[in-house]
Amino acid sequence: MGGGYYTASSFCNYSTARGYSYDVTTDRINGHAFTETGLNENLNPYDKIRECCNSDEHPNTVPVILGLDVTGSMGNACAETAAALSQIVKELYNKYKDIEIMTMGIGDFDCDRYPLQCTQFESDVRIAEQMDQIYMEHGGGGNGWESYTAAWWYGLYRTKLDCFNDQGRKGIIITMGDEPLNPDLTLSRVLNYLGEANQKNMEYLFKTPELYREASKKFDIFHIAVDDPGDCYQNYKHTVDPSFKKVIGENFKISTIDNLKDTICQCISLAISNGPTVISETAEPGNGLKHDENGGIIW
Repeated sequence: MGGGYYTASSFCNYSTARGYSYDVTTDRINGHAFTETGLNENLNPYDKIRECCNSDEHPNTVPVILGLDVTGSMGNACAETAAALSQIVKELYNKYKDIEIMTMGIGDFDCDRYPLQCTQFESDVRIAEQMDQIYMEHGGGGNGWESYTAAWWYGLYRTKLDCFNDQGRKGIIITMGDEPLNPDLTLSRVLNYLGEANQKNMEYLFKTPELYREASKKFDIFHIAVDDPGDCYQNYKHTVDPSFKKVIGENFKISTIDNLKDTICQCISLAISNGPTVISETAEPGNGLKHDENGGIIW
């Protein structure tokens, strides 16, 4: 997947065909609406691999996963990401012509019917076409977090990245939401929604600090807390900030809706500017994580 290039005209034509308007002076999509009423089978992640492949068109791919919190309070942030999508892609491609973007819909693995949805990695207007297939479940629950680490798990075990396997470069994961980082993923729910990981120690894979340690060998991981009057960030701020900072450190960002596009692009630029080095199997994790006497991470 991932052929083709960004053009403003393709985004304009697609948007008007969908009944939206497109501002050619700002490259914004106006009037966007998510209309899916259930899981689109194209986005079903169960036992599915998403590939980001190098090609003659894109020999140095930069895989980017944008994970959108699609629970009840996050509609404004999802709408803004969709409206600014052409701007985001244009700005990134002006700097990095081999960007390939996957979007995810992230919910709550304990409460939702469809807690993870995943598009393909794409390089052109298909980014918008597939993003429009995301179902805004508007779910979530009263457990005090959403399942943001599902994006880490899926990136680690369900993506094939030529940049990583062939060139020793990491991909990028950016999740966006308004609630604290979940402490784990429920084993039974992951098996139900994502399938087997084919690993020896299954429970080890779902504890957030341990999962971060493994996933950060393959991806630079960011989270953007969206601070908007329409969401719950201000209510959860005292737990959101420390829960993420403890695990991902300075890769935790805070953004208003109006600055979301710029914050996304800044995260990607930061990851790319840090260079292509892959964390080795023996590397010690940073970000101030504490370890017990057996070397395990204390959550």
